[in-house]
Amino acid sequence: MRRVAIVGVGVSKFGYRPDVSLPELAWEAVKEALDDARLDSKDIEAYVVGNVGGWSSEPLPAVVVGEYCGLTPGSGIRVEAACASGSSAVRTAYHMVASGEADVVMAMGVEKMNESPTPTVVEFIGRAGNYFWEFENFGLTFPGYYALHATAYMNKYGATEADLCEIAVKNHYYGSLNPKAQFQKPITLEECLKSRYVAWPLKLYDSSPITDGSAAVILASEEVAKKITDTPVWIKAIGAANGTSNLSKRDDFTGLEAARLAAQRAYKRAGIDPNEPVKYLDVAEVHDCFTIAEIMAYEDLGFAKRGEGYKLAREKQTYIGGVIPVNLSGGLKAKGHPIGATGVAMIAELTRQLRQEVERGRQAPIKKGMALAHNVGGTGHYAFVTILSL
Repeated sequence: MRRVAIVGVGVSKFGYRPDVSLPELAWEAVKEALDDARLDSKDIEAYVVGNVGGWSSEPLPAVVVGEYCGLTPGSGIRVEAACASGSSAVRTAYHMVASGEADVVMAMGVEKMNESPTPTVVEFIGRAGNYFWEFENFGLTFPGYYALHATAYMNKYGATEADLCEIAVKNHYYGSLNPKAQFQKPITLEECLKSRYVAWPLKLYDSSPITDGSAAVILASEEVAKKITDTPVWIKAIGAANGTSNLSKRDDFTGLEAARLAAQRAYKRAGIDPNEPVKYLDVAEVHDCFTIAEIMAYEDLGFAKRGEGYKLAREKQTYIGGVIPVNLSGGLKAKGHPIGATGVAMIAELTRQLRQEVERGRQAPIKKGMALAHNVGGTGHYAFVTILSL
């Protein structure tokens, strides 16, 4: 397998975007990535589009986006892995370059979730859990799923609603420093605790928003990368795993087995000691669709021992200057969560972090030269852990 470098990244403004169509929204990220790599659309041999859709106007987004962005007649496909569709796109593009099928491939993600009413979007996402046993018979939506995780975790380990809100406060703080984030206003712990319940114990400020947005990364073989950039960021390892469709078939609700397995596989390939991963990493972006998800991610990734992830939040150890900075983009919570674009946006953010190019106040100190992205799809149906290095 060949080494694969990231040579260009781009991210659109996240939020409510009625001002653009789906292909126009994709172009914002694609153009920024092309400019970053100093490449033309015609230099892209193939492209992979992460998109869940259903709520938006275009049922075949890869075709529409490819034509609008000048990527045709290069080969283009759409991939879907729920909220991890973006990471699935990056992994597919990585394999195309690593295998020698192509030298320059673009992975992108795009989503226009606001083209449907909020109740419709909530239903579409809820049906993605396990339709027959969980949605139709019990009415579970995603706030409900993660409320189950939160109550199980709080009951077993003694975490509080304030501990959950510490995640929201941190991510809104860093989102306020990110001009591409959907929410750019800091919140206080008191504001979070007073926000209305969505599914107890999760409140409005514990939840990620419905978002329109796009992101793109350009991957290249080592030979090509060295010709076009002095600052390649390498994809060192990607670990992936699946969980069960039905939540009742799982032994534990305080973490996600698929995420633990994906991390173990990525750490093994990257040569990272799974007992001390923070010693190797400068910064991480993790899947915080709800605040409890970030706390579970700390433990699934080995940043904290089982049952102690909430202490990292309580002690503010995932701010810059702590044990490991997490979600300096604002995370899904504040940056936004355009489902198909989220995983690609994580890779774009970490690439810029490693190149020390992000805005003042949210740049992690880069001393070890490695970063981690953790992206979950469904209720842990899919999990991807990607390790980047200088």
